[in-house]
Amino acid sequence: MEKKKNCYLLNFPSGPEQFTALKIGDKVEINGEIYVARDTAHKRMIETLHQGKPLPFPLKNALIFYMGPSPSPPGMVIGSCGPTTSSRMDTMTVELLANGLRATMGKGRRAAAVAQACRKYQAIYLVTYGGCGAFLHRFVTECVLIAYPDLGPEAVYRLKVRRFPAVVAIDSAGRDFYEEKEKEYNGKGAHSSTG
Repeated sequence: MEKKKNCYLLNFPSGPEQFTALKIGDKVEINGEIYVARDTAHKRMIETLHQGKPLPFPLKNALIFYMGPSPSPPGMVIGSCGPTTSSRMDTMTVELLANGLRATMGKGRRAAAVAQACRKYQAIYLVTYGGCGAFLHRFVTECVLIAYPDLGPEAVYRLKVRRFPAVVAIDSAGRDFYEEKEKEYNGKGAHSSTG
């Protein structure tokens, strides 16, 4: 894994060896192929796994981005592509991590079980900028529908990305950025109220 200034460069698909140096709060830029899926697609993927059938894309060492793309304007690869709330996928994420998924990306906090699974399976959770879908589209060089076309914007897409910006919110040691910052905040609040 390469580091430029204060930012790590991650390439996907990726094995866990890329994540050992990453800590919560680290800025990263993502290159390579990632997959887009939201809750309805996740439910279908879990059903497929339970049926013992292969998924429509290789889960091992992949990154799933919780996003539903908007239609592409003329001459553009993709429309707005901002993250959706990650907690909607919490109940399904652990099983996907157990089956080889290496990273997820969205916005907001995750359940404690997801952080524990990141530690167990040497995976990470990234957050990217909410409310900035029109900005994020510039880092996508290709968008291809690959599965579940009947789901419309909830279908699975494969994106090729270049220097897609994100921040490590759960690292492969299971540390949770939101939890740590909350502890810091509460600690300062308790100190100031007694001081």
